[in-house]
Order: sequence, then C-alpha cells, then structure tokens
Amino acid sequence: MDIGIDSFVSLIADPQAAHNPSPAERMANLLEEVEVADRSGLDAFGLGEHHREEFLDSAPVVILAAAAARTRNIRLHSAVTVLGAADPVRVMQAFATLDLLSNGRAEIVVGRGSSVEAFPLFGLDLAHYDELFIEKLHLLLQLRDDPHPHWTGQHRSALSGQGVYPRPLQPAMPIWLGVGGTPASFARAGTLGLPLMVAIIGGEVARFRPLVDLYRESGRRAGHSPSQLRVGVHAVGFVGPTTEAAKASFFPGWRAMWGRLGPERGWTSPTRAQFDALCSLRGAYLVGDPAIVAAKLLAVDEALGGVSRIHLQMSSAASNHEAMLMSIRLLGEAVAPQVRAAQRSTAVTAH
Repeated sequence: MDIGIDSFVSLIADPQAAHNPSPAERMANLLEEVEVADRSGLDAFGLGEHHREEFLDSAPVVILAAAAARTRNIRLHSAVTVLGAADPVRVMQAFATLDLLSNGRAEIVVGRGSSVEAFPLFGLDLAHYDELFIEKLHLLLQLRDDPHPHWTGQHRSALSGQGVYPRPLQPAMPIWLGVGGTPASFARAGTLGLPLMVAIIGGEVARFRPLVDLYRESGRRAGHSPSQLRVGVHAVGFVGPTTEAAKASFFPGWRAMWGRLGPERGWTSPTRAQFDALCSLRGAYLVGDPAIVAAKLLAVDEALGGVSRIHLQMSSAASNHEAMLMSIRLLGEAVAPQVRAAQRSTAVTAH
C-alpha cells in the first residue's frame, strides 16, 4: 500500500491560533511539508484545486513544479483536477511538463469536483456539469496516448491531428478517477480501466464496499485485469505522538474550517462530539497516534477488499506548522513501516 498526503493549502484563519500565516508564508510552509514528506519515505503528495479565497491551490501544477525541484522520490499529483472546468489539452501539457521536471513522478487525479466555483469563473454552464466532465475525460485519455489526436466533441473545438506537446516522460502517465459516492462514477472508472481514488470524508468506510465492488465488477466485464483496477482512498487524517495530542492539534482547525464552509452545504456547526465520533475506530477519520493510524489504515484496506494507496488529507484552518511537520514525519517514519510490515506478514502467511 502506498501512503501519501493531500493538501488544499488552506488559508482559513483560526480565531484561536496565536499566529495565522500570510499567503506567502503558507506557501513556503507547504513546500517544506512536501520536502519533509519526501525525506520521510512517503509515496505521494497531492494538491487539490479550488478557486476561492480560503485556499491557495487554484494553480496546483505550478506548486507541484516547485515541489518537484525540491524532492527526489515522492510522486506528485492533483487531488483533484476539476476536469469539467479545464481544457484537457492544457491539462495534458501542464502535467507532461511536470512529469519531465520531476523525472517521471507526475500523476493526474481527475474528478468533477465537489466545489463548482470554477464553472462560472471560466464561463461554463453548470447545466452541462456532467457532460462536460465525461467528454473531457475521454479527450484527456486520448491525448495521453496520441500526440496527434483526431477528436470531435460538443464543448470544445475539434482536433484534426494538431500536435500536443511536450510528451510526458512516462509512457502512460497515470490518470486516476476521483469519485465521491455516485455509483455511475465507480462503474465508469471500472469500464475505462482507470485506477480509482475514493474520497471518504464521513460515515463508516465499510459503506463504500458495494461501490468498490461495482467498480471491480464493471472493470472485469470490460475485460480489464484485476491488477489494473487499483483502488485509492482520500481521507481526513492527522498523526500525533499520542491520540489526544493528534486530536488537540487537528480539532481547532477542523472546527474553524467546517464552521466556515459547512453552512454553504447546509451543515450544522461542527461539534467536538462529531469530531470524536469520526475519529473513533469505526469512523472515517484517520486521526491518532502511529499505532492507531496504522491499525485504521489496515482496517480500510480490509474493509474495501484491498487498497493500493491511502492519502491523508491534513488541511484544515491555519494550524501549527511544527505540529504538521511532526505529523508528516510520524506518518512516514512510524505509521508506514508498521503498515508495510503487517502487509508483508499477511502476504507470507497467505502463501
């Protein structure tokens, strides 16, 4: 199992924090986070895409390119690219450039996006939300395989063999499909044979098993091998030296963030009781000490019938930078070795 981190580069102020960073300081902190993740042995780092004042990730490929220059091994990807509001040609060019800069470490996670502010910003009609994504996904997949595509669609001018360059270093740069809870999205990923990244931000992980099974069955019916049908999970998480320390570090920023964003979605004000329930052994949050987080990662793997990658989404409101760096180190140096050792032991026993 690959273990990584996703960030939305939050700039939401925490009213209880002694210091809230400026945009430039927050960006510098983020690049240090990626460097520490790389040195700590984590496998991947992803950046979201939002177009609003609370987050600094409106140009994630630019940030990932800066991270590429500071890292050696960690894979760099979006989390997610809001493809319906983007031009697939520019997406492919940007990530191909990132792939060259990073010596073949770029990946794309595409999705429809849970925030829709990009659509009116770029002059797109939200009434076409679904069809924009589906059409552009098929174009992006064609662009990955063919530098001179012939393509016609409804929402972009046709391509008649024009060259799309540069080409990525990787022969087939990974393109994951990011999904929430829509069955059609799981089935689509399976039919296309794309690796799946499931966003689990609440409830119990086990409730996603029927959807993951649908993905695998759709892929099997389309003739794709089981090894091609990889499942990843994006989940809220944070690691501390003790479980109480992890909660104490993460909760204030979590409360500030959802107190700011929740009302837009009709959610009630977040409470400590809700947070503790989400952090429980059966809850979706991967928050705790290294042993607890390792156990929860293994439980996610078992609940979903095998997971290729799990990413902890550590972004909240402005949180203590040193606590964030400690969390990253603990994830890479304490949690990941426990998970890998347990999986090796299980594999040996199975044989």
